[in-house]
Amino acid sequence: MERITITVRDGQKPTREQIKRIHEAAKLPINYTADCPPSSPKALAEFAAIARELRKNKRKIDPVVAIRLAPDCLKKYKSMDRGYTDIMANILAYAVDNPEILTCTAAR
Repeated sequence: MERITITVRDGQKPTREQIKRIHEAAKLPINYTADCPPSSPKALAEFAAIARELRKNKRKIDPVVAIRLAPDCLKKYKSMDRGYTDIMANILAYAVDNPEILTCTAAR
């Protein structure tokens, strides 16, 4: 059975030939024995352990806290686009871990 590999770089559009090959490949039957060999009992046990760990970690949800921010401060964070709340959390964690920062801001 032929294996079809096509590489398209980030930002690059596939050529007509590549698109044609993709459509041809989509029509080919899937050979499960060659493409997905059966897993050994040891491998299945490892997968199960990984899945349990992922589920356990997923349950650890960070608590939601409401804080008051100056409108201009919030605007600056939101201008960072997606992920700005993670940045805020990292800055707060850094400040708590570095007490000299907290003493500088306490005088305000």
